[in-house]
Amino acid sequence: MAKTEKYYGTGRRKKSIARVYLVPGKGNVTINKRDMDDYFGLETLKVIVRQPLVATENVEKFDVIVNVHGGGYTGQAGAIRHGIARALLQVDADFRPVLKKAGYLTRDPRMKERKKYGLKAARRAPQFSKR
Repeated sequence: MAKTEKYYGTGRRKKSIARVYLVPGKGNVTINKRDMDDYFGLETLKVIVRQPLVATENVEKFDVIVNVHGGGYTGQAGAIRHGIARALLQVDADFRPVLKKAGYLTRDPRMKERKKYGLKAARRAPQFSKR
């Protein structure tokens, strides 16, 4: 383990970008200066955020401080998970096989498709009428 106090990781998903800091602590997760329970209403999103910590058995060892913006709640949860996984690699490189196998280090490449001219949305064509 390195001798630094803060471990940093950037996570991205869709339009969301999360800046994640891991600080030695008791396992508190703070997102945009709010507790995770206040920030995320759904329990599934809270589980998604904790997945890398559970996989590496570090839930009680680190406090997680997150600044996240862009996208919706699901995208933000995925970005935070990605950021935590990257920060854990800074803590100990031996976590890589576990995190990689679970798919937490892979950046989700799916993005919103751009709108094309002549269409109402990315693929939605104007309504057709014969008469």
